[in-house]
Amino acid sequence: MTERKNEVTFGGAVVTLLGNKINIGDKAPDFVALKNDLSELRLSELEGVKLISVVPSIDTGVCELQTTRFNQEAGNLKGVNVITISVDLPFALDRFCANKGIDKAVTLSDHRDLDFGTKYGFAIKEHRLLSRGIVLVDADNIVRYVEYVSEVTNHPDYDKALAATRELLK
Repeated sequence: MTERKNEVTFGGAVVTLLGNKINIGDKAPDFVALKNDLSELRLSELEGVKLISVVPSIDTGVCELQTTRFNQEAGNLKGVNVITISVDLPFALDRFCANKGIDKAVTLSDHRDLDFGTKYGFAIKEHRLLSRGIVLVDADNIVRYVEYVSEVTNHPDYDKALAATRELLK
């Protein structure tokens, strides 16, 4: 894993992000993560627009709100694959989805290989968690919006991400 110079804060402590920073206009790297049933899913298997919501753990307040918000929005975003990815175990993601009614967004686990985290520059070295952010990928797998939240305990800019998503659907 390659360290990059970008750092974020996590509860006020500075942490290092591993991997490659993704920029608008980049070709989105293919990655593999686990679905709740332990089967693999690759980004390349998904057609259309992909809105990837990145969270450290769905068992925290901000992550829960971020996941439920994008699940609600998914109902209004026809043709968009709404994904929440974390390093939570697939079993925990399945439990969370059942308890919180997550039925429109897909939850993925990056716990096994940190494949997404390192390819997209969201892996936190000190905690083996993902940092918080959003990545929007168009139907041609080009990154159209990206946000790395500078303080992991803060919310991302939902409105900007959703506006960028709706713009792609025009």
